[in-house]
Amino acid sequence: MITRFTDIINGLKGFDRNFTIGELVSKILMSLFKDWNSLRMSIENTKDVNTYLLEELYRTLMTYELNNTETKEKTRKNKQEINESPKRQIALKSTNDKGSSNMNMSDEELDDLVLLIKK
Repeated sequence: MITRFTDIINGLKGFDRNFTIGELVSKILMSLFKDWNSLRMSIENTKDVNTYLLEELYRTLMTYELNNTETKEKTRKNKQEINESPKRQIALKSTNDKGSSNMNMSDEELDDLVLLIKK
């Protein structure tokens, strides 16, 4: 965006159209997408647009873009993790021995078995 903007401004300078720094900063801020409204509003409210340097604006825009990209990437990964199917769980196999029955277990062993199953 910065390169295209510079090319356009340099082309207009060829036609003897000069812009003030305030006009250039305002034009860049007006051209930002709606996703950037929070940054645009904070710059307009905290900085004097007429004295705000283009290089400083470029740095601010690049920093915001990097931070915003990282945040969007983390959000996208979190959504993917939530939407993933639950992982398979391993179930215990039951065996049926003819010689053993629950009646031969003591109450303490049955309590331990119940606790194990609840976990």
